[in-house]
Amino acid sequence: MPRSRSKKVKAARESSVTKPHRSDDWQDALVSQFRRLIEEADPTAIEQQKWKKPSNPEGVPVWYHDGIICLVGQLKGRVRLTFPEGASLKDSQGLFNACLDAGHMRGIDIYEGETIDGEGVKALVRASVRLNQSAAGDRP
Repeated sequence: MPRSRSKKVKAARESSVTKPHRSDDWQDALVSQFRRLIEEADPTAIEQQKWKKPSNPEGVPVWYHDGIICLVGQLKGRVRLTFPEGASLKDSQGLFNACLDAGHMRGIDIYEGETIDGEGVKALVRASVRLNQSAAGDRP
Protein backbone atom coordinates (compact mmCIF):
# COMPACT_ATOMS: atom_id res chain seq x y z
CA MET A 1 0.00 0.00 0.00
CA PRO A 2 1.52 3.39 -0.96
CA ARG A 3 2.34 5.88 1.76
CA SER A 4 0.31 9.07 1.87
CA ARG A 5 1.74 12.13 0.14
CA SER A 6 2.02 14.06 3.42
CA LYS A 7 4.19 11.36 4.95
CA LYS A 8 6.33 11.28 1.81
CA VAL A 9 6.80 15.04 1.89
CA LYS A 10 7.73 15.02 5.57
CA ALA A 11 10.15 12.10 5.13
CA ALA A 12 11.78 13.68 2.08
CA ARG A 13 12.23 17.03 3.80
CA GLU A 14 13.65 15.41 6.92
CA SER A 15 16.10 13.36 4.86
CA SER A 16 17.16 16.25 2.61
CA VAL A 17 20.74 17.29 3.04
CA THR A 18 21.32 20.97 2.47
CA LYS A 19 24.40 23.12 2.75
CA PRO A 20 24.46 25.33 5.82
CA HIS A 21 23.62 28.89 4.83
CA ARG A 22 26.52 31.32 4.87
CA SER A 23 25.46 34.95 4.78
CA ASP A 24 28.21 35.76 2.26
CA ASP A 25 27.24 32.99 -0.16
CA TRP A 26 24.85 34.54 -2.68
CA GLN A 27 24.36 31.22 -4.46
CA ASP A 28 23.05 29.53 -1.31
CA ALA A 29 20.72 32.49 -0.81
CA LEU A 30 19.35 32.09 -4.35
CA VAL A 31 18.86 28.34 -3.87
CA SER A 32 16.92 29.12 -0.67
CA GLN A 33 14.76 31.62 -2.56
CA PHE A 34 14.03 29.07 -5.30
CA ARG A 35 13.22 26.45 -2.64
CA ARG A 36 10.74 28.79 -0.95
CA LEU A 37 9.06 29.69 -4.27
CA ILE A 38 8.77 26.05 -5.34
CA GLU A 39 7.28 25.08 -1.97
CA GLU A 40 4.80 27.99 -2.19
CA ALA A 41 3.79 26.98 -5.72
CA ASP A 42 3.35 23.31 -4.81
CA PRO A 43 3.38 22.52 -1.08
CA THR A 44 3.00 18.80 -1.87
CA ALA A 45 6.16 18.64 -4.00
CA ILE A 46 8.82 16.27 -2.74
CA GLU A 47 12.42 17.52 -2.62
CA GLN A 48 15.29 15.07 -2.87
CA GLN A 49 19.03 15.52 -3.19
CA LYS A 50 20.35 13.73 -6.28
CA TRP A 51 23.65 13.24 -8.09
CA LYS A 52 25.96 13.46 -5.09
CA LYS A 53 29.66 13.26 -5.91
CA PRO A 54 32.98 14.28 -4.31
CA SER A 55 32.95 17.68 -6.01
CA ASN A 56 29.33 18.26 -4.89
CA PRO A 57 28.72 16.13 -1.76
CA GLU A 58 25.38 17.79 -1.01
CA GLY A 59 24.02 16.88 -4.42
CA VAL A 60 21.46 18.75 -6.49
CA PRO A 61 18.01 19.57 -5.10
CA VAL A 62 15.31 18.05 -7.31
CA TRP A 63 11.54 18.49 -6.84
CA TYR A 64 8.98 15.85 -7.80
CA HIS A 65 5.23 15.74 -8.28
CA ASP A 66 4.12 12.94 -10.61
CA GLY A 67 7.59 13.27 -12.18
CA ILE A 68 10.41 15.78 -11.99
CA ILE A 69 9.18 19.36 -11.73
CA CYS A 70 12.53 21.14 -11.67
CA LEU A 71 16.02 21.16 -10.18
CA VAL A 72 18.42 23.83 -8.99
CA GLY A 73 22.12 23.73 -9.79
CA GLN A 74 24.90 25.96 -8.52
CA LEU A 75 27.17 26.60 -11.46
CA LYS A 76 30.25 28.77 -11.81
CA GLY A 77 29.04 32.34 -11.47
CA ARG A 78 25.31 31.55 -11.57
CA VAL A 79 22.45 29.50 -10.20
CA ARG A 80 20.24 27.64 -12.69
CA LEU A 81 16.65 26.56 -12.21
CA THR A 82 16.09 23.81 -14.78
CA PHE A 83 12.79 22.40 -16.01
CA PRO A 84 13.41 19.05 -17.77
CA GLU A 85 10.26 19.52 -19.89
CA GLY A 86 10.53 23.31 -20.08
CA ALA A 87 10.11 23.44 -23.87
CA SER A 88 6.53 22.24 -23.32
CA LEU A 89 5.75 25.00 -20.81
CA LYS A 90 4.28 28.38 -21.64
CA ASP A 91 6.84 30.95 -20.49
CA SER A 92 4.63 34.03 -20.66
CA GLN A 93 7.08 36.07 -18.54
CA GLY A 94 10.03 35.19 -20.80
CA LEU A 95 12.11 33.82 -17.92
CA PHE A 96 13.89 31.03 -19.79
CA ASN A 97 17.37 32.23 -20.73
CA ALA A 98 19.36 28.97 -20.64
CA CYS A 99 19.26 25.63 -22.48
CA LEU A 100 17.19 27.28 -25.21
CA ASP A 101 18.63 25.00 -27.90
CA ALA A 102 18.00 21.82 -25.88
CA GLY A 103 15.31 19.47 -27.09
CA HIS A 104 13.06 19.46 -24.03
CA MET A 105 14.90 21.20 -21.22
CA ARG A 106 14.82 24.93 -20.43
CA GLY A 107 16.52 26.85 -17.65
CA ILE A 108 16.67 30.16 -15.87
CA ASP A 109 20.15 31.43 -15.04
CA ILE A 110 20.41 33.99 -12.23
CA TYR A 111 23.69 35.82 -11.67
CA GLU A 112 24.92 37.58 -8.55
CA GLY A 113 22.95 40.74 -7.91
CA GLU A 114 20.00 39.76 -10.11
CA THR A 115 16.54 39.23 -8.70
CA ILE A 116 14.17 36.33 -9.17
CA ASP A 117 10.72 36.88 -10.69
CA GLY A 118 8.92 34.97 -7.95
CA GLU A 119 5.47 34.97 -9.53
CA GLY A 120 6.90 33.88 -12.87
CA VAL A 121 8.83 31.01 -11.26
CA LYS A 122 5.74 29.86 -9.36
CA ALA A 123 3.70 29.93 -12.58
CA LEU A 124 6.31 27.72 -14.30
CA VAL A 125 6.38 25.30 -11.35
CA ARG A 126 2.57 24.97 -11.44
CA ALA A 127 2.63 24.49 -15.21
CA SER A 128 5.29 21.79 -14.84
CA VAL A 129 3.14 19.99 -12.25
CA ARG A 130 0.09 20.16 -14.56
CA LEU A 131 2.19 18.76 -17.42
CA ASN A 132 3.41 15.91 -15.21
CA GLN A 133 -0.13 15.15 -14.08
CA SER A 134 -1.44 15.09 -17.63
CA ALA A 135 1.39 12.76 -18.66
CA ALA A 136 0.71 10.54 -15.63
CA GLY A 137 -2.89 10.19 -16.81
CA ASP A 138 -1.63 8.90 -20.18
CA ARG A 139 0.44 6.12 -18.59
CA PRO A 140 -1.02 2.60 -18.48
